Amino acid sequence: MIDVVTIGETMVLFYPFENRPLKYSPLLSRTIAGAESNVAIGLSRLGKNTRWIGRLGKDPFGDIVSSTLMGEGIDLTKVIRDESHFTSVFFKDNNSLGDPEIFYYRKGSASSMWEPKHVQKGWFEGSRILHMTGITPALGINTLEFTRKCMEVAKSLGLTISFDPNIRYKLWTEENAREAILSLIPLCDIFLPGIEEAKALLGDKPIGQLAEEFISLGPRTVAIKLGEKGAFGMRKGENSYIIPSEKVNYVVDTVGAGDAFATGFLSIVADDPTNFSVLEALKRGNKLGAIVIQEKGDWETLPKLEVIENIIVHHR
Repeated sequence: MIDVVTIGETMVLFYPFENRPLKYSPLLSRTIAGAESNVAIGLSRLGKNTRWIGRLGKDPFGDIVSSTLMGEGIDLTKVIRDESHFTSVFFKDNNSLGDPEIFYYRKGSASSMWEPKHVQKGWFEGSRILHMTGITPALGINTLEFTRKCMEVAKSLGLTISFDPNIRYKLWTEENAREAILSLIPLCDIFLPGIEEAKALLGDKPIGQLAEEFISLGPRTVAIKLGEKGAFGMRKGENSYIIPSEKVNYVVDTVGAGDAFATGFLSIVADDPTNFSVLEALKRGNKLGAIVIQEKGDWETLPKLEVIENIIVHHR
């Protein structure tokens, strides 16, 4: 049994080895990053059986992604190795004044070549949850319809569908993103936007109204990330919750915080997809988000289940 299937792009990431700007750094460190694989790694460390599905070039960068994810105990049996297209890479620059600047090299990559015809029922059979993001639909000519087909097939097989809009304006315009994301929301059961994404999709409205409008589109549960103000959650026909964020002494890098929240939230969902506690899912999501922002890296500091209760205390 696979608890959670994630489908999306994973790239090789390079960043300065020393604490100096990229253009003055002769030495670079290397890791991998991708919203969906970040979630798969986090859930695997929390004791869930996870599968990541993606397209990788048949190149050394694809080997790096595969070996890293395999080392985290993630099922890669459905991964496609594309001989004609390359594995995406990106670079993260140091910025002492805030979040790092990021430079992507992904146009024409293997991940941008997904088409609806590639989707197979076997990807989802024996699984319980599918998690996807709004990054994949923006990658290529046919990737929006590919994403839609994945969600439709998984839903037909009884999976719970989780969807994080994860809007990247470097990939498409706000208008195109809004149209595409709104067309996918009716296919998901759990919708996980950030507050700015929620407003970009539905307008500047009170948070409760935003959640109700999203639920009216189809999802049964909506959780809205509020950054330093915490998180809001609502299930259809039930009470809503708003909980404060975990307090931390310092913030190093907020990149990856949304994926960490999704990881924590889905770790609770995976225990009982039809009747999980929204409140407990919000708490777990907030906790993992707080852990990640205190260190560099999107997934490297995601904890194992047995230490999750102690990490925040340790950093205070």
